[in-house]
Amino acid sequence: MASSRIEQIIEEIEEYIDSCKFQPLSSTKIVVNKEELEELLRELRMKTPDEIKRYQKIISNKDAILEDAQSKADAIIAEANAQAQKIVSESEVMRIAVDQSKQLLDETNAQAQDIMDRATEDSNNIRMSAIRYTDDMLENLEKIMSHTIEAAGTKYSNFINSIQSCYDIVSKNRSELSPSVDPSSYTQPVAEDSDASEAE
Repeated sequence: MASSRIEQIIEEIEEYIDSCKFQPLSSTKIVVNKEELEELLRELRMKTPDEIKRYQKIISNKDAILEDAQSKADAIIAEANAQAQKIVSESEVMRIAVDQSKQLLDETNAQAQDIMDRATEDSNNIRMSAIRYTDDMLENLEKIMSHTIEAAGTKYSNFINSIQSCYDIVSKNRSELSPSVDPSSYTQPVAEDSDASEAE
């Protein structure tokens, strides 16, 4: 069976992550292109509902299988009843006719039950396969998103630390140049940027 588009997207995300360069002095943290990764995730979010609907449709085929089996069983029973009635009405020996009709009904009921049992087993197998596949797909997606969130959080934390370090150096230099100036009058660019980010 050909792979679905959502599987292809997951493979593209994995290949992209493998192709990313490591951060300096790190063998575990990587540098990612935010726009490129967001584009892949956006397509993944768009395709996931369609993929799940497709497997829900496969699961719903269980009802169609059972209905078809019931229809076949009803047709067999109806035909058997018709034949039994014909045997009873046309036979000169009522006892033989009744025995034959009873045997025919027992056989057709057994056939109908066998059809229902096999149809139920087939539909359950289809349902379990679809559920397993969907769960595996969502598990892979969960791992990828967790890794992406962790990498993005680390990158943002390192950026803030770097800005704070630069700010501390600037503040120290100003203090050394103008010891009489109150340090509390200094601007706080880092805090302002942070507030602006939170407002967005």
